[in-house]
Amino acid sequence: MIAAGARARSALPGFGPALAVTLGWVGLIVVIPLAALAVRALSLGPAGIVVSLAQPRVYAALRLSFGCAALAAAIALPLGLLLAWVLVRLRFPGRRLLDSLVDLPFALPTAVAGITLTDLFAPNGLLGAPLAQIGVKIAYNPLGILVALVFVSIPFVVRTTEPVLRDLPRETEEASETLGAAPWQTLWHVVLPALAPALLVSFGLAFARGVGEYGSVIFIAGNMPMVSEIAPLLIVTRLQEFDYAGAAAIGVAMLAGSLIVLSTLTAVQRRLERGR
Repeated sequence: MIAAGARARSALPGFGPALAVTLGWVGLIVVIPLAALAVRALSLGPAGIVVSLAQPRVYAALRLSFGCAALAAAIALPLGLLLAWVLVRLRFPGRRLLDSLVDLPFALPTAVAGITLTDLFAPNGLLGAPLAQIGVKIAYNPLGILVALVFVSIPFVVRTTEPVLRDLPRETEEASETLGAAPWQTLWHVVLPALAPALLVSFGLAFARGVGEYGSVIFIAGNMPMVSEIAPLLIVTRLQEFDYAGAAAIGVAMLAGSLIVLSTLTAVQRRLERGR
């Protein structure tokens, strides 16, 4: 019999030291670098930060990065969901190979992905040449950025929704069909509501990856100021010009924008989970 007043033992031995080490590493890897970034940007002063971000070239780069990241995540969402559905619900020759290829953008160096996409979609490339004949130019303009971001975003959607699809009871879909629901009605009223939290998470992950993507974009973008210059490239340009405070200001703007979007998606996700 346990003596009265005995301390409850933690299920995780050494919880206190483990927590201290974890918080220490988080501070060193996340908090301190972000704080240093903010301090460097604040050296311009609030008015200086506003002036720096209000420059047409900076505004155009931020708008391009955030806009293409959001659009790429929105495109990757249905494509990734369809691919996850195929991998979970269907059995066919080559399924294991397709499943391994989904992770290729994770393993492939981003520069290699950028060079490959540029070679494919250049005006004289395998896919770019026939598209150029009908007036569609992908490489060296914002459309190329979108293609690159969709390429790196799809795995986030697949790997986030795949386990949820695998655990989704087939009985609910069968019951819906038994009650006379059409396939699209089952998808809209049964499947998608169950997948909504996972889809929000995957959209947020894909968006965050797209905003900061660099290696797979710079080769196919063309990097023309005011046209196809992304914010990460502009940060590198500012650093090469020894404008460290200006580069930090752009970084803080990207960080703040991403944080707002991810916080909003997290709040919506929790609301959906509470309503289930």
